[in-house]
Amino acid sequence: MDYAVLPERRDGESLQKRGEDYRMDRLLWEQIEEYLKHLEVDLSASPNTIAAYRNDLTQLYQYLTTVPSRSPDAGLDEASGEFRGWSAVSRPRIIGFIVALKEKGYASTTVARKIAAVKSFFHYLHARGIIAVDPTETLDTPRIDKSLPRGLSPAEVNGLLEQVARRSSPEDIRDNAMLRLLYATGLRVSELVALNLDDIDLSTGHVRCVSRGGRERIIPIDADAVQALEDYIASARNSLIRRPDEPALFVNHRGDRLTRQGFWLILKEHARLAGLSDDVTPQALRHSFALRLIDHNTDLRAVQELLGHANIATTQIYAQIAGRSTSPRDSNRNGQRDLVSS
Repeated sequence: MDYAVLPERRDGESLQKRGEDYRMDRLLWEQIEEYLKHLEVDLSASPNTIAAYRNDLTQLYQYLTTVPSRSPDAGLDEASGEFRGWSAVSRPRIIGFIVALKEKGYASTTVARKIAAVKSFFHYLHARGIIAVDPTETLDTPRIDKSLPRGLSPAEVNGLLEQVARRSSPEDIRDNAMLRLLYATGLRVSELVALNLDDIDLSTGHVRCVSRGGRERIIPIDADAVQALEDYIASARNSLIRRPDEPALFVNHRGDRLTRQGFWLILKEHARLAGLSDDVTPQALRHSFALRLIDHNTDLRAVQELLGHANIATTQIYAQIAGRSTSPRDSNRNGQRDLVSS
């Protein structure tokens, strides 16, 4: 019997406490791994999605294996108290898991994602004949009302950028370049940290990035972002990198490529120093970029291309916020203005 280290609780308390081991049967865990491999290879799921689903399914397993054996539908062997396997899981057990998630205070969006992961996993097991009955077949995924994205006001953006620009350490020069580039292009954070040095063309003022699904897009950069990048590349980056051939555009204090989590912490700190609220997120800068384009009557199709949206309906949300027509044909009736004007 193998052991698996389970993810931490939301309050930071480890599930694998001293003197306690949650046993993960090799076959059952291998079936989870085979499913995750299916997501990666057959469905081209992103690493972030795979990591989230791994956590969700491990959390489900932990729940199933710690229900008291006296429960009639526990799926535990009455003699040993061990989990009998996926085929023993019933619909009430899945509902119990969902209730437990809600009782722990998970956001409705998080619960919906975990339900989606569980449903997808059991559909996979049923399709391959591993289980005879899918306990999630009639289980509905809760509808989540999509809230309109919140962008920062021009004053908030200016306060954030000015706060960073006043500082002169190599890290601050890097942060100034990152924030100005993010606001000038609307890049996703995953796209920002994935940039290499040769993805930036400062002579023409463009950045090349690969969207979700592998589609490349070229985005113009405004003069302020170009200047900030020039300052960073000319001096600060050389102080941070450890290898002359480092391809990453943005690196951390160890000289390694900056991560999404690292950028999140950087933004939070600069937002705090600028006196902004705690809910400032990387997405807020992306939303601010999109809303700025909408305010300048940029054609919705052009906004869609710049943001890398697969569906125009996603882009139309920003037009709803601005009170503009959501028709791509009507959106440019007043003429398209400079995409990168402030």
